[in-house]
This record gives sequence, structure tokens and C-alpha cells, in this order.
Amino acid sequence: MSPINSLNEEDTFKILVATDIHLGYLEKDPVRGNDTFVTFDEILRHAQQKEVDFILLGGDLFHENKPSRKTLHTCIELLRKYCMGDRPVQFEILSDQSVNFGFSKFPWVNYQDGNLNVCIPVFSIHGNHDDPTGVDALCALDILSSAGLLNHFGRSSSVEKIDISPILLHKGSTKIALYGLGSIPDERLYRMFVNKQVTMLRPKEDEDNWFNLFVIHQNRSKHGATNYIPEQFLDDFIDLVIWGHEHECKIAPTRNEQQLFYVSQPGSSVVTSLSPGEAIKKHIGLLHIKGKKMNMEKIPLETARSFYIEDIVLADHPDIFNPDNPKVTQAVQAFCMEKVETLLDNAERERLGNPRQPEKPLLRLRVDYSGGFEPFNIHRFSQKFMERTANPKDIIHFFRHREQKEKNDEVNFGKLVSRPASEGMTLRVEDLVKQYFQTAEKKVQLSLLTERGMGEAVQEFVDKEEKDAIEELVKFQLEKTQRFLKERHTDAEEAKIDEEVRKFRETRKENIEEEDEEVREAMTRARALRSHEAGLASGSSDDDLMDMGASEQKNDDSDAGSTVPSSRGRGRGKGQARGGRGQNLASRGTSRRGRGIASQDLSNSSRTHKHVATPTKNMSIIDAFKSLRQQPSRNFSAKNYSEDIIDDDSDVEEVSFTAASKVTQRSSSMSTSTSKTSRRSSQSQVTRGVDFESDEDEFDPFKSTATSRRKPR
Repeated sequence: MSPINSLNEEDTFKILVATDIHLGYLEKDPVRGNDTFVTFDEILRHAQQKEVDFILLGGDLFHENKPSRKTLHTCIELLRKYCMGDRPVQFEILSDQSVNFGFSKFPWVNYQDGNLNVCIPVFSIHGNHDDPTGVDALCALDILSSAGLLNHFGRSSSVEKIDISPILLHKGSTKIALYGLGSIPDERLYRMFVNKQVTMLRPKEDEDNWFNLFVIHQNRSKHGATNYIPEQFLDDFIDLVIWGHEHECKIAPTRNEQQLFYVSQPGSSVVTSLSPGEAIKKHIGLLHIKGKKMNMEKIPLETARSFYIEDIVLADHPDIFNPDNPKVTQAVQAFCMEKVETLLDNAERERLGNPRQPEKPLLRLRVDYSGGFEPFNIHRFSQKFMERTANPKDIIHFFRHREQKEKNDEVNFGKLVSRPASEGMTLRVEDLVKQYFQTAEKKVQLSLLTERGMGEAVQEFVDKEEKDAIEELVKFQLEKTQRFLKERHTDAEEAKIDEEVRKFRETRKENIEEEDEEVREAMTRARALRSHEAGLASGSSDDDLMDMGASEQKNDDSDAGSTVPSSRGRGRGKGQARGGRGQNLASRGTSRRGRGIASQDLSNSSRTHKHVATPTKNMSIIDAFKSLRQQPSRNFSAKNYSEDIIDDDSDVEEVSFTAASKVTQRSSSMSTSTSKTSRRSSQSQVTRGVDFESDEDEFDPFKSTATSRRKPR
């Protein structure tokens, strides 16, 4: 890294670098709720005062995948305040912007839009907290991009091959090739690097004269065998790597002696975990680039809340603490209180020189009580510092050292003890799911799904709040297994079916890439189905009410002589019962509601229709095959179908689904005296399947009815 003469600015890029801002973190906390917004305001103010050419963000601008309205509003307000203006942009883009910003409806950089007046462009990749999700693979950054406030780049939708095309920037005699790669699951990206499926494209002209800048958002420290990205995986022609995701501030560029490039790790601008790495002073960087030379200027963040952490090992103080002393717990509490007071004094002295720093600091005292000690009451302890600290409820953290477990000779924990603290503290949902099924009893182990696929679905449910992820994955795998068994022409014998299913499962486990693609497709189907059902529900609600009102009016005219009073119950309305979403509007509109109203008998109807009965949720694979073997025909004459729905308030809602379209014309000839016959015919309905050989209206015997009963989100 060579020094740069800052006087010659027409050839020098000035770039403000920041990562992991986490807007919206603890926004509902009365003390820390505005920390992220205040610090983001300071970052943008530095960019304006330094008159930078552009701002470069390394991912996790938002803390949540679906940020709140307050968070989005504040972010848009600050970007408009600092990044809009009349000051001209001094650099130009030489690359094909339709490739760099191809995912956007406006595939060009925002400062070149004639409808906008941008003075400080912002370029950002997405992180693991604000990554694209949903049917259209959108994220919060895409909202800002469509509004013209930010340029989102570094997206990749393929799971088979990644081609990273740079944004080519030019200012005077300096040329920058800006590469970006948004967050991808570390294990998948690790495997793609190993299989040579990641390619970084280079400019064809004067490739040695470009300063190659790469922005990435992945695990840098090793959290597992493949749960990180080694620096050696990156190409050696890179000059500088801006590494996001890691929160410890190591913004001073360090040289990788093997690849001969520099790595800068700006860290987060807000404390999101009470760990030692977060206690280091927060900084952002002002990067100067001229030709092939660069210089990183550290800018401390004055509005970042101070954080102090200290470890106490009670066993290291035998002269003070004796576990056999009955009052040792009170002595430990007094000792911890003294330590907290010392940390508060240090925070107060630091704040004297920085009045913009928040008044209440963050404190963490990690107490190792191994050796026969007992923890004291944390809640009572925290009451003494409610008005002096920002996190009074979690100042104290008790833990036992892992060396205590080495007494068990059967298990060797030596490797776990020797690992860094950052590795030992990491717990991943996928690993927990895999560990559970591997150690579970045989009767609860997975026989059809794989641990990996289930882990990915649970991860989607936890991180992205995809409530239907697990259900849709199960349905998707059941459909694939059904097609497999159909193609194999498997006999309906339990032993043979179990053997075929086991072979099919082992084949999927060996092909990891295909399994990843299956999980991705299942998640996409879940989101698409949910969006489709929500659209149908919102679009048809008014029509249902209108049809129901018209139909009830007709029935009232035809049943004028009936002595049965009609009353409107409080049960599910709109003229349809559960599972009746597929019925036509006429049949839904003819439903009658009230207490004790009998179903109308349609036994005189001679019309026939194709009827597919919905199987129960608990139907097993064996039952489904037996049903298919015993019921080869799917055409039969159905006279009527009635269903009774009983709500919690004992109101009885009876809905008749007619087979003919002219229900209202025949309703006058129907009598309420046939309710017993109607109930008896309803109870005698036989569940009928569809033969596998049919190409038309194919029925899935394994499909759960939960989808038809699920309310739209």
C-alpha cells in the first residue's frame, strides 16, 4: 500500500467504505432503538463533508430481511438528505450497465438518470440479513434501487455457476474494476469455488492497468470445515478485498502473502452481539485510489455506543473466594459489582472527550463459576444499574468452562477447548436438525426426506419467516417419490416400497447439488402458491358476497311456504365450507346458513361429474397404493355432497355442493324433510382415488389437504 498525493484529485478516487450497518437493530428498545439511525446519519455526513466520489457498502445495510416501515422511512430520508444534490459526479462508467444492474427495472446507475439529481452515488451488495427472498427474489435494497437512491450490484441467481462481471469506473487516469458478490450460503459457495464454478471476468483492454476492488460478504474466520471462504480461493489479480459480515473492526488493510492482495475488514458500525470482537472501537474508511496505489484513512465513529467486556474466572482467585464458604455467593456478587463500577468509570472518562457518544454504555461481565461455585440472582443484580447502562438485564453472563467435561474418557473435547471462541459460540439451525435426526431413535428418523433438505427448510422458516417452507418441502419430496415409484412400477407391498424409497433417498443424498436445487425449487413453489392464493382470496371475496346475496334471495322466493326460520350464524361464511375453494360460484352461492337447516336433497339429479375426494392427512404411502389398486376407475355418478360444519358456539352450518349448474331452478322442489337422507348420503361417501395411468386430472394420493385449508397470509 503506497501513499497518495491528495492534491491531485482529478485522478484520485475518494471512496467511503462501510459494512454491516444493520439499520433497525433493536429499534423497539427504549434506549438503543435509534443507535443504528444515528450512526448511519454520521456515516453519510462524513461522505458529504469529505466530498467523496461514491459510497461503497459491504452488505447488511438492514438488520431484518423485511425491515419495518420506520426503518425504511428513516433510511430513505437520510439517503435523500445527504446523497441528493447539485454537485456533479466526477467519474464515469465504461462497462455494460445492463449486465451490472440487470436485475433492476432501471438497468443503469442512478446518477445518470435524467429524472434524478444525485451527488453521491451509493453502491452496495446485499448481506445475509437483507438478502433477496420471495417469488421475485427481491430485497429491501431493490426498493431503494427502484427509488433511485442506491445501486444494488453483485447479485447471482444461479446455483450452478457464478460469473462476476465488474463495474468499470474511470476518473482521469485512474481505472477501477469494481467486483461484488452478495451473500451466498457459505457451504454452497465453498463447494462452488472448489469445483471451479466461480469466475471473475476481467477487462479485455489494458487489464494490468485496472485497480481491481472486490467486495464480499461471507464468513472470513473458520466456523466449520466448509462454513467459511478461505482467502486463497480468491483470484490473485485482485488488489484489495473489502470483507463484510465480520463485525470485528480490522479496517487497516493486511497483506495476504500467498495471493499478494490486501484485505480490509471494516466491521460493523453498531454492536449487535456482546462478544469481544464488538468491543473494538468502530471505524469507517476513506479509501483513496490513484492508478495502482491506494491509501485507507480510518475515521472513528463518534456516535457508536461504547462497549466494555471483561472475563472473570472465580477459580483464579482462591485467596478471595472459597467455594466451601457459605457466604461465597455474596462475596462474588460484591466483586462483580466492583468490576462493573470500574467499567462505568472507564466509560465516563472516555465520554468526556466525545460528547456525541451515547450516555449509557454497554457492559458485559463473563463469569466462569467452575470449581463448585454457584451463580447469584442476575435480575436482582441488574436492578442496581437500570439507569446507568444500556443493557442492565444481560450485564452478567455465567458459564462453566468446557474442561470440566474432560472427566468423561469416552469423549475427547480437547479439540473443542483449543478452538477459538468465535468457533465454539456458533450454532447453526441446519446442524442442530442434522444432529437431532442422526441421534434420534429409529422410529422418529427420516425415511423419505434427507437431513440436509429438512435443515434448509427449517432455516428458511427461522431466518426468513417462511411459515410454509417445511410443509411445501415435504409435499414436494412426496410428489417426487410418487413419480419415482410410478416409473419403477413398484408393487403395493410394504417391504418393496420401503426398499425403493430407501434407495431413492440415498441417491438424493449423494447428489448434493441436485438436492440444493430441489430445496430451492420447493421454496419457490411455496412462495408462488402463497402469493397466488392470497391474490385469489382478495380478488374473489366481493364476488362471493354478491353471489351469496343473490342466491339467498332466490331461495327465499322459492321456499316461501317453508316453516323453517332462517338465521345467520357466526360460523365461516361466504357460502363455502372448508375445502370448497374449487367449487363454482353458483354452487357456493346456493348455500343456506342457520341453526338446524337441513341439507337439500339432490337425489333426483341425473347429471354426472368427475369427482375427486380429498384424502386424509394421515394417509400413508401403503394406504395410498392400496387405494389406487382397489379403485381403478375415476368416473362415477355423484348425486349430492353435503358437509356439516360445527363451530365453537354450536352453530351448525350446512353447505350443499350441487352437481348441476341449474340449482336455483330446482330448489323449489326440494324439501327440508329429506335432511336425514342427505346426512346419510354424506356419511356414506367413499374416498375414491385416481388411477396412475391417467394423463388427465391426475390426483396425488400423498398431497395433504393443509394447503386448501390454509388461510392466505
